[in-house]
Amino acid sequence: MNPLKEFALLKLGRDGPVQATDLVIEERPIAMVYNGVHHALMMATPSDLIDFAYGFSLTEGLIDGATDLRVLEIVERSDGAIIEMALSEPHFARLAARRRSLLGSSGCGICGSEALAGLPAPADVGQIGLRVDSADIRRAFQALARAQILNRQSGGVHAAAWIHSARMTVREDVGRHNALDKLIGDQMRQTRSEGFLLLSSRLSYELVYKAAVAKIAVVAAISAPTALAIETAKRCGITLIGFARDEQMNVYCGAERVDAALNPSDRL
Repeated sequence: MNPLKEFALLKLGRDGPVQATDLVIEERPIAMVYNGVHHALMMATPSDLIDFAYGFSLTEGLIDGATDLRVLEIVERSDGAIIEMALSEPHFARLAARRRSLLGSSGCGICGSEALAGLPAPADVGQIGLRVDSADIRRAFQALARAQILNRQSGGVHAAAWIHSARMTVREDVGRHNALDKLIGDQMRQTRSEGFLLLSSRLSYELVYKAAVAKIAVVAAISAPTALAIETAKRCGITLIGFARDEQMNVYCGAERVDAALNPSDRL
């Protein structure tokens, strides 16, 4: 399914009205179906749907790893897609216990839960001894802008990127949480190399929660965090970096993992 659609438009500018065309990012309902049972309807960009299936299932707390899930079929329709998946009996029981049926907008996913307290507790990643250099984070964000292919073509598309061994893996979506689920799904289907996470959006609680579930120790975003995102990162042992742009960044917690971020006496 093509994630972009072309529209005719009237462009207004200094030279007067001009007839033109524009590529616009798709936003379609993606139905998540496990063992024949509908679980969620997510509004997302219809690309990298196998990655989306695995990452969403993990961050929903339905599976513990890639071997707990099989993607049986992706049914593409003109109005969206249906992802048919199979869970083992113990993991299907988790879905039944959640009793969650949500319409997730492209801006938020967790807000469709019946109760925030019903979510599984995020993992503690404080024991991960990763160190990153602030210069590497700056260079990675510069590279991310060039790697956002869908965003360059249409605008308005979020990205999540895994920086590992001087390489970058990128997933894009109209929803920032969907982009992260797609990236997590890609990484869990292979042996993930040590690295750190970049986000092209603000840092919400949900993004930090998903990172903790995926055992990601360092999260850097181009925009601002929320207070709950910082509090959750501290509780989970995540190094959280916001406003990573130009020649500066704010390290809100876990600064001991970031070289050249702070003087030893200023550690958070």
